[in-house]
This record gives sequence, C-alpha cells and structure tokens, in this order.
Amino acid sequence: MKKAEFHRKIRKTHRWMGVILGIQFLFWTIGGLYFSWSNMDEVHGDHQKAHVHPIGGDVKLANLADILQKLKEKDTVNYIFDTRLVQILGNPTFQIHYSKEHDRGRKIQLANALTGELRGALTKLEATEVAQTNFADDAKVKQVEYLTTTNGHHEYRESPLPAYAVTFDHPSNTTVYVSSELGTVQKFRTNKWRIFDFLWMMHTMDYQTRDNLSNWLLRAFSIFGLLTISTGFILFFVSQRKSK
Repeated sequence: MKKAEFHRKIRKTHRWMGVILGIQFLFWTIGGLYFSWSNMDEVHGDHQKAHVHPIGGDVKLANLADILQKLKEKDTVNYIFDTRLVQILGNPTFQIHYSKEHDRGRKIQLANALTGELRGALTKLEATEVAQTNFADDAKVKQVEYLTTTNGHHEYRESPLPAYAVTFDHPSNTTVYVSSELGTVQKFRTNKWRIFDFLWMMHTMDYQTRDNLSNWLLRAFSIFGLLTISTGFILFFVSQRKSK
C-alpha cells in the first residue's frame, strides 16, 4: 500500500472515530463538570433532612423476649437476622428481621418498644407524616404513590419495597421514600440528584444499573478513544514531516 493511500485511510478513520466518540466525550466532559461543581450534600438532599431528636437514654423498653414470643404465636420464626431500635413518629419501635428458612423469604415485624405490642406496616397517612417530619422545608405534599415494584431506571431502584413515594410541592421537586415495612425514610430524591443520575449513567455508559464500570461498552469506547488519540498523533507527525 502506498504511503499516500495509507495516510488517507488514517485520516478518514480518525475523522469518523472522532465524530462517533465526540458525542460520548462531550457527555463525559459535561458530567465531569457537573460532578465537580455540585455540592454532594445538596445532590443527596442532606440539607433538606430535618433533625429528629434521638430516643432518650432513660427510656424503659419492653422485654424483647416477650415480643419475640408474641411474634412466634403469630408466625413461624426459625431465624432472627437482626433487631433494631428505631423511631417512628416519635415512638421507639423495634424492627425484627426474621424468616422461616435461612437466607430466604425474610420478613420484617414492627413492635412498639414501650408496650411490646406488635404493629403492622405503615399506612399511607402514617408514611406521609413520617416524610413530613423528616423534611426540613415548609412545603405541602403534592403526591403520594405506593410502590411495590421498580425497575433499573427508577430513582428508588434496589431499595426496600413496598414503599411510599411522598413528593412535595417544592422548587427542588423532592420525593421522600418511606419503607412501609421498615417504617423509616430510605431515600431523598431531588431534581439535582436526577440530573446527577442521568449524567452518571452517560458517564459510566451503563444504561441499566448505572454503576457497572466494567461493562463492555465503556471498555470499547475507552479503547476507541486511545485509538483516536493515537491516529491523531500519527497524523500530526506525518504532517510535520511533510512541512519540512
């Protein structure tokens, strides 16, 4: 192959690779700018999280063994994975994580930590009140949605279900997600987070789960990027030699 033909093919390859990769490089650059100039506390909605007074150290809790006995009268309890003391609407509450079979079919039971009485999952009204209590800004509730399933693109993906999505009439369009079975807030999602999530998806090129940095599309574009830069250097040195 003649040198002129070889150089022409390199220039053509470089041009088309530049066009294809340029769009992705643009998203990488825009994403990098947004990430570096954003306050991550604001992205996560931390500034909107209200301070909730902790449970006092002098609280007199019900006997956990008695609560477990009540649970066993209601359901089969072969394994207990975790017990946690949380606060639901100002009331100390036990979260009991258990199952009939090891590592399968885990369940959650809430119980009043003061009286020892078992209680059910949060109602819509209770979940809305929990969201309002945990939202620091003064805003009205715009919408409440009950979620039983989500997909890989949902902003509440891979989080405990079922849950209530409580959206506030606020400039940030904040949605507070409350797990009905756990009785607690799981996520704050704002417009800043949604922009971040979209740009992060474009940055990682993982259009399903967002966080797989080992996907083949990202690997391929990284290699193509190196090839584009390499052909650019070749064209530079060839043009330099011709100009002498």
